Amino acid sequence: MDTLSYKTVSANKATVQKEWLVVDATDQILGRLAAKVAYVLRGKHKPSFTPHVDCGDNVIIINAEKIALTGNKMVEKQYVSHSGYPGGQRMTTPEELLRKKPFAVVENAVKGMLPKSRLGRELFRNLHVYVGSEHGHEAQKPKVLDLNSIKE
Repeated sequence: MDTLSYKTVSANKATVQKEWLVVDATDQILGRLAAKVAYVLRGKHKPSFTPHVDCGDNVIIINAEKIALTGNKMVEKQYVSHSGYPGGQRMTTPEELLRKKPFAVVENAVKGMLPKSRLGRELFRNLHVYVGSEHGHEAQKPKVLDLNSIKE
């Protein structure tokens, strides 16, 4: 019998092709930026996507301090943390966090959109967020990523 045989090819660490990409966060909406960056970090934009493998690209986000939030989220949204002690619950707003650690707002948003597992923690290490337009990854020859070209 003359039939075609199709086999599903799963990617693994040896066969994955990773790239370095730069995203400029200037005047980007935080949630939309984070969703698309998480999509690229996960590798879902590639035809060789495999759910249990880190097949995404390395993403560098510059100008993290120039991110935008819609509505009153800059003052009304709250990040909750707990020290572990009684009465140790702390609340901060994006406005305060941007003043102290501007990169943390973007990191929190992207981290929340990645899987909550060992794979998610591994993917998060492929994200590099910088305040200002300088980054130390010129040796990797990163390509500029246009977020509008990504269709989720």
